[in-house]
Amino acid sequence: MKVIVDLCVVPIGVGVNLASYIAACERVLLEAGLKVQLHPNGTAIEGEWAPVFRAIEACHRAVHGMGCPRIYTTVKVNTRTDRDQTMEDKVASVEALLQGMPEGGH
Repeated sequence: MKVIVDLCVVPIGVGVNLASYIAACERVLLEAGLKVQLHPNGTAIEGEWAPVFRAIEACHRAVHGMGCPRIYTTVKVNTRTDRDQTMEDKVASVEALLQGMPEGGH
């Protein structure tokens, strides 16, 4: 089953600069061959269910392997059976509606 996931991995107990931990997780996702889109509060991931969730587990293993004692992760999962939809499709549909909106949003 194809899935689009929004993943936010928060290392706990390692200070306030988390970039190196997030970069390690991004490497794991890319090495897994998944389509990813980093954003300011997490990463969107597109792929088949099993590889996506194996990669999320691998992210945890990588971050723990860097000495992080605890990780808090949120995962939002989106699946569809009526059609194949990509991350870009989802964004484009909203952007198309915004193009037709009068200035000021009303």
